[in-house]
Amino acid sequence: MTAAAHGLRAWLLQRFTAAYLAAFVLYLIIRLGGGAPASFQAWHHWLAGPWVNLAAALFLVSLLGHAWVGVRDVIMDYVRPSGLRVSVMAAVGLFLIGMGAWGLRLLFLVAWRGA
Repeated sequence: MTAAAHGLRAWLLQRFTAAYLAAFVLYLIIRLGGGAPASFQAWHHWLAGPWVNLAAALFLVSLLGHAWVGVRDVIMDYVRPSGLRVSVMAAVGLFLIGMGAWGLRLLFLVAWRGA
């Protein structure tokens, strides 16, 4: 893959994830602006719904992908020694993977325990 194709792929990923993040936040503003669930059980029931849970999981994955592309580009631009660059990128990648696993586990537990 050429550098231009790699750059285009990162640019497209950044744009698509930003569009999904904006759409989901707009959905939350509309849904919760009309009246948020009043109790923990109501919140749990709403979030345990399969479509909301799937949309929240996609939001999390999109957020992590969006963050990875942005942070990776900053690291590539400003961290000069290649060994340090690889180490910082690995640390950021592991952190994002850990946060993703934790968030998806929470969403899975909400869905698994049922509405």
